[in-house]
Amino acid sequence: MAGRIEDYALIGDLETAALVGRDGSIDWWCAPRFDSPACLAALLGDPGHGRFALAPAGNRVCNRRSYRGDTLVLDSVWESTGGTVRITDFMPPRQQGPRIVRIVEGIAGRVDIQGELAVRFDHGSVRPWTYALDRRTVACVAGPDATRLTCGPGAGEPVVTPDRTSFAFPVTAGQRVTFVLGWHPSHAPAPAAPDVPAALDETLAFWNDWATGLRYEGPARAAVIRSLVTLKALTYEPTGGVIAAATASLPECIGGRRNWDYRFCWLRDSTFTLSCLLRSGYRREALAWTDWLVRAAAGDPADLQPLYGVAGQRRLPETDADWLPGYENSRPVRFGNAAVDQFQLDIYGEVLNTVYSAVRAGVPFDAHLWSLLAALLEYVAKRWREPDEGIWEVRGPRRQFVHSKVMAWVAADRALRLARVAGLRGQLRRWQALRAELHDEVCRSGWSEERGSFTQYYGSRRVDATALLIPRLGFLPADDPRVLGTVRAMAALGDRGFLRRYDEVSNGEVHEIDGVDGAEGAFLACTFWYADALALTGRPAEARTTFERVLDVRNDVGLLAEEWDPAAGRQLGNMPQALSHVALVNTAFTLDGTRRHDRTPPRTAAHATARTPARRAAAV
Repeated sequence: MAGRIEDYALIGDLETAALVGRDGSIDWWCAPRFDSPACLAALLGDPGHGRFALAPAGNRVCNRRSYRGDTLVLDSVWESTGGTVRITDFMPPRQQGPRIVRIVEGIAGRVDIQGELAVRFDHGSVRPWTYALDRRTVACVAGPDATRLTCGPGAGEPVVTPDRTSFAFPVTAGQRVTFVLGWHPSHAPAPAAPDVPAALDETLAFWNDWATGLRYEGPARAAVIRSLVTLKALTYEPTGGVIAAATASLPECIGGRRNWDYRFCWLRDSTFTLSCLLRSGYRREALAWTDWLVRAAAGDPADLQPLYGVAGQRRLPETDADWLPGYENSRPVRFGNAAVDQFQLDIYGEVLNTVYSAVRAGVPFDAHLWSLLAALLEYVAKRWREPDEGIWEVRGPRRQFVHSKVMAWVAADRALRLARVAGLRGQLRRWQALRAELHDEVCRSGWSEERGSFTQYYGSRRVDATALLIPRLGFLPADDPRVLGTVRAMAALGDRGFLRRYDEVSNGEVHEIDGVDGAEGAFLACTFWYADALALTGRPAEARTTFERVLDVRNDVGLLAEEWDPAAGRQLGNMPQALSHVALVNTAFTLDGTRRHDRTPPRTAAHATARTPARRAAAV
């Protein structure tokens, strides 16, 4: 059985990633890319669906683990009366094929190690032909896929069966035993195993060098660095695209149907991601992401999609994997994402806002890009009155979502600003009229006097956490009474100090809104948005309390999934979630900008390292 979602740590090589459990089992790995089929899929099933387990005999969870400095090299330590052992896991930045490197190192005494490798291609559905090439090398082949496991001296001779490979060996103080698992196309020769000590040194140097580029000295700096390293790890280096998460179908409700594939690149994340990277000093990554965005958005504006594959591919059909029982029996297990075919009006505002931010940061702006953006805005002008599926990608009826209209206003506003900054000509008077019309309609139809707040959609009494973004987007100033009222109304979304995305009611209406039954956890990015809004509206002490509350529920190595279950005290959804970490970084910068006006000192020392999940009974 897979561990809790927060039991997993991430390793990666900037093209794919793997999840390592506290019990030493790698239960998830897609190869050769993030969006490729998994060849280790026990996370969504059982050990028979693919895993690479390596731990002291008895398979206990480790006593402690941590990333080595500001890197993606993971150290897990087991201590017992017989001795102490450390297992180091990492993936060298890609030079040839993807490789997982595992080093077993004796620290004290003697420890008996057990291991098992069961490769299952195509998301755990295909059992390969497994055979020994020699006493230290095992190959697995099926169709287009192949893996090769190379065991170093001291690992003994693996026991190879058609089903799996197992090994058992002792390790003593000062001894190192290495394992390298690599993927390659079955028609091509396997690359030679790397020199493991050199690969470790190079991987450490890569991440440490990258982390030195951070420009931030404010609250929770260690948490900010870890979030940025995580975002870098979720970047597909060849194209610059950033995936939403490294996993698929981890549930937003244990045992429920809210199980989605997040191994793709969402356009709307661009605003948050670009702002995060630029603020932090990582201009090269921001430029790469902008280039990816422009390539993905190129073409007919009517063909703009909410999400794309890591290489920019458009076809991402959603299918159910009925051979997988799902994480803790959460079904169906889905691969691909049907949201790719939705109409989401807000993404046009996201694109123009992203390009505007990039231009302000010095990104070159040419006539071709301007013509693309002008075409996008003209498309918005034709369709902004239509209902859509919105930012939450509802699978119920389309509605007149307030956030979608606000983002349409953002599209017009940023186009006008770009025209002014770049000295370019366009339909300026018409765009000014569009911006004014959108603003007037949102303030008229999206506002509820009864709730004293902006609502989720026209005519609704519901509140939605996206309204917290209104001051940050510049739609209204932070001191506007309507913004202040909206922030106060967010108490309706609070659950022990964390925010849900929108109102849930007991009469089943929530099913009508998003088209999926079952509840979900609190949305971590929304809670960070609430902290931002508190800070911007003159409540910095409350903002810091909210921020620190989310820091407390990171796992032991500083990672966040999409959601948090305040009642059960556990993380939910895909892991790690880029949007959660982007929101963490952006909120840290917001708080850093307001801390001079707060007499309550932030508890930075207490949050300098990752914290184990803790529940706080606090009202929003």
